[in-house]
Amino acid sequence: MTTKQEVLECSVSNFTKFGSKRFTMDELASELGISKKTIYKFFDSKEDLVIQCVELLIKNYKNEITSIDGNPISSIILIYKKAFQHIAHFKPSFIFGLKKYYPKANLVFDEFRDYILNTIIYPFLLIAQTDGIIRPEVNLRLFCDLYFVRFEEIALKNNTFFDNYTNEELLNHFIVFNLQGITVEGYKIDFE
Repeated sequence: MTTKQEVLECSVSNFTKFGSKRFTMDELASELGISKKTIYKFFDSKEDLVIQCVELLIKNYKNEITSIDGNPISSIILIYKKAFQHIAHFKPSFIFGLKKYYPKANLVFDEFRDYILNTIIYPFLLIAQTDGIIRPEVNLRLFCDLYFVRFEEIALKNNTFFDNYTNEELLNHFIVFNLQGITVEGYKIDFE
């Protein structure tokens, strides 16, 4: 018998690969070898399924980043390194499909992005500035708005970003070089 977790995992795999709107409940049922009625025993609607898929993706990502420990700059870089590893497997239609077709799921995703930025990244930047790693004249809120807010949308707008560039190149150009630009002279970023 198929479990709710199996339905979720199959859905996550296919929604991120094909887009949550494009991959249908009929296709999901066929892939799992079950009826749509069985899927609806676990989920009230397709939007409910999409929301729970987004929540599962968030949970898995949070589990990966909770063990990150180090100086604040290195921690920020490692958090985004993990994010790039995750979104490299997403098709642009997944994120944009949330916005267009599943507003409640998109709200869950937006709240998660805000949580990461405001509860984890911004405090790390404050610590780095207090510790003298980041120059005192840097407006950290403005920096976050310019460089960290919705970076994945920029990366995902172009279908070929992850095909044409390595995760390391993208991490360096989106995150590392920008952080290097606000650190005090002589500070060496080390995050391996």
